[in-house]
Amino acid sequence: MASTSTYAPSREDFAALLDESYGQNEAFEGSVIKGIVVAIEKDVAVVDLGLKTEGRVALKEFQGPGREGPPKVGDEVEVYLERIENALGEAVISRDKARREESWVKLEKAFEKQEKVEGIIFNQVKGGFTVDLDGAVAFLPRSQVDIRPIRDVTPLMQVPQPFQILKMDRRRGNIVVSRRTVLEESRAEQRHEIVANLEEGQVIEGMVKNITDYGAFVDLGGIDGLLHVTDIAWRRVNHPTEVLTIGQTVRVKIIKINHETHRISLGMKQLLEDPWQGIEAKYPVNARFQGRVTNITDYGAFVELEPGIEGLIHVSEMSWTKKNVHPGKIVATSQEVDVQVLEVDPVKRRISLGLKQTLANPWESFAEKFPIGSEVEGEVKNKTEFGLFIGLDGDVDGMVHLSDLDWKKPGEQAIEDYKKGDIVKAKVLDVDIEKERISLGVKQLASDPFAAKPSEGAAGKTGEDASDLKKGSVVTCEVLDVKDGGIDVKIVGSDFTAFVKRNELARDRADQRPERFAVGEKVDARITLFDRRARKVSVSIKALEVAEEKEAIAQYGSADSGASLGDILGAALRAREETPKKKSSDE
Repeated sequence: MASTSTYAPSREDFAALLDESYGQNEAFEGSVIKGIVVAIEKDVAVVDLGLKTEGRVALKEFQGPGREGPPKVGDEVEVYLERIENALGEAVISRDKARREESWVKLEKAFEKQEKVEGIIFNQVKGGFTVDLDGAVAFLPRSQVDIRPIRDVTPLMQVPQPFQILKMDRRRGNIVVSRRTVLEESRAEQRHEIVANLEEGQVIEGMVKNITDYGAFVDLGGIDGLLHVTDIAWRRVNHPTEVLTIGQTVRVKIIKINHETHRISLGMKQLLEDPWQGIEAKYPVNARFQGRVTNITDYGAFVELEPGIEGLIHVSEMSWTKKNVHPGKIVATSQEVDVQVLEVDPVKRRISLGLKQTLANPWESFAEKFPIGSEVEGEVKNKTEFGLFIGLDGDVDGMVHLSDLDWKKPGEQAIEDYKKGDIVKAKVLDVDIEKERISLGVKQLASDPFAAKPSEGAAGKTGEDASDLKKGSVVTCEVLDVKDGGIDVKIVGSDFTAFVKRNELARDRADQRPERFAVGEKVDARITLFDRRARKVSVSIKALEVAEEKEAIAQYGSADSGASLGDILGAALRAREETPKKKSSDE
């Protein structure tokens, strides 16, 4: 029997055998290798890796959006080798990881070159969607789905389409993609090509795509142009829907093209004749026309004189008398009104109109009806720190200044006698039509007590007047009121009143007592102040007594005559009493 020798392979021999078994595949753990499907068992595929062992892959790893579908026996597939042999003696392999590994390599190259990649939106998550990029799962933020926000993304799901990679982090396994960037790039290319074929002044047709408050967007065949509301018609258009509807075909003129932003401004009214040509001859200044109120604002009302021609009635030109009133309380939208042309500016395309100019000027009417010096009557509309405002005929107001309220009282004191709503009579002092002012006076209804009057005969005199009164005159006064500090008196036969202070009540201090006097009592006094300009009059009993004493001493004796002061004053008093008796007998 021939002997056989046993040979124990060394570690090197095993490595050589393993290399031979692997062949050219150089299969190591953590890499992608190729294998042959040798069997399908329920929900797994058995794959021969050529490693004298087999691995199992779940069939679901071959399924999904954009995948080739479940394999058949004999198909060659790529798998990711995690471990060469597990506890059961089988290789641990994964089709998902193989696809993901392949995909990451391709995606990194595309990201570096900023190339687009193809993917499928297959699920919705918080804040966006998940996209399958041939095995790698990427996140698509909701803001990156489309150029404009879209409510329903269902038509975009499960459909292969291009995406742009915005961010990649292999360590964390994060990929962020954008569909919007691809659309914007495609749109920009398309817009650039279309804009290159357009030029300003060109007239083209388009379709109204969208309408907003400020205008309409017109599709010019792949690019939108803005038709502003002010360029739809020469007349005022409050809202584009008054003229346009979505889907309507319109002829427009290209007004401006911005080649950097690809923005196009369009106009419809530019295709019509400009109604502002020769506007000055058509609407001369001071001419009157009839128009229709089209719009009311805080500062006035717009009136259409003809289609495309509007003028503004400023709030200050709406009424002669209604100030600080909203224009809506004077005119109404669609109301027909008569207006007068105040100014025409063809460059700025503005016409200033006046409404009040077509009505009678109430100040002119008042001046004709009530010339200066006329007496009027009206209600106190307002009290101010400088006077009263009185409502007059013709819906105008007149003002009574403080200085024109009373001859004798200070204005600040006299105005307290009036309240809002009182009916007051006054005299017209002045009417300024240009400044729209009427000056009135209440005190002018009575004569000026300080005015000098022509002297009358003795038989015609009923009392004192301003011509008789002067500083130093002796007058008789009637006591009107007794106060602690003195007495109020009225000069008999006149309208003058005065206040006699305590120290002016008598020459002797002992007699300077207000209680000595009674209301209604007559007393003689001397005028110590009579100022016509300041309209002030002051009287003093003390001054009269001192003056009489000096006069008596001068006429009836002196300090050196030996006569007593009582004798002198007694003689003066008797002489004074006899004088009126003699005068009476002479008459």
